[in-house]
Amino acid sequence: MVTFWFIAITVLWMGFFILEGFDFGVGMLHDAVGADEPGRRAAINTIGPLWDGNEVWLIVAAAAIFAAFPGWYATWFSGFYLALVLLLAALIVRGVAFEYRGKRGAARWRRTWDALLTVGSLLAPLLLGVALGDLLHGLPINASHEYTGSFWTLLQPYGVFTGITFVAICLLHGATFLSLKTTGDMRQRARRLGQRIAPVTGVLVLAFVSWTHAIAGKGALLNPVEFGAVLAAFAAIWLVYTRSEGWAFAATTVTIAACVLAIFTDLYPRVMVSSTSPAFSLTVHNTASGRYSLTVMTVVVVIFLPFVLAYQAWSYYIFRRRVSRHEFLARSAHDDPARAGAAVPPQPGASDPSQPGTTRSRSG
Repeated sequence: MVTFWFIAITVLWMGFFILEGFDFGVGMLHDAVGADEPGRRAAINTIGPLWDGNEVWLIVAAAAIFAAFPGWYATWFSGFYLALVLLLAALIVRGVAFEYRGKRGAARWRRTWDALLTVGSLLAPLLLGVALGDLLHGLPINASHEYTGSFWTLLQPYGVFTGITFVAICLLHGATFLSLKTTGDMRQRARRLGQRIAPVTGVLVLAFVSWTHAIAGKGALLNPVEFGAVLAAFAAIWLVYTRSEGWAFAATTVTIAACVLAIFTDLYPRVMVSSTSPAFSLTVHNTASGRYSLTVMTVVVVIFLPFVLAYQAWSYYIFRRRVSRHEFLARSAHDDPARAGAAVPPQPGASDPSQPGTTRSRSG
């Protein structure tokens, strides 16, 4: 049961970064790909029905840690308290930006929320990457499993580099997603951005995997997960340049999943490494809940998870079509003050998170 729940939590983190990763990428790139107001609306609409459902994976991952490994949850979340406040602020600002940018027609109002959307979408993967990297690198934890450092102690070089790598992968993931979901000039801009981001991302992933392997100290050769992350990253570079949009998106999906998996694979059976003494490290065994709790959780997951996955898959299928800038062009030219920033009524399979009163699908 203990090993099963460590695997389950790993899968939840992978699922979060796969799904929310391209959301973060679109948030960071929506201004550059959109170029003007109709384009920015179109870019935001590519994730309009999906982004809030994708964030549920983060909540479930945190809840699973709380229920399955309360000792891990207590040490990690108390030690990262200020960092978590910053993360929540970034996610809140990002979510509010989706809803509020269309409440007024003033250009300055919209540009302010666009900037906040970009910043929030960048800070979230950066902070989460730092948090995951610190688990493996090690933090000052005493014999009572209490974090004894400060906020600045969290900014370990490896953790910060992990955050930067995750930001780069999210950018590439978002660029490939936008090239799949947009048309015309927006599609071309997304492709060009992807081609610029891809080589940098490949180098960062290679350095991240090498550093991760060195910290783990598990032999001279890369393990299959680490090797797969590097292979997927360089496959993404090649596919971006050959304009194989679907395969490029699949490659970035594997890349970000493999990078998350590499951290947890090298971490097991530990869940937090103590830099004070290896004997003080938290493991799956000294932080786990009782067998009865884990059994009940397993039954709940087996029953309800298939329904959640099926519903989310259905949501992606319904909102699968491409979004065009031209859908928002006419309304942008005739915005009235009361509904400035609202998009044209969505076509089947589309919704606009910046339009007041728009009904959006909430997967999850």
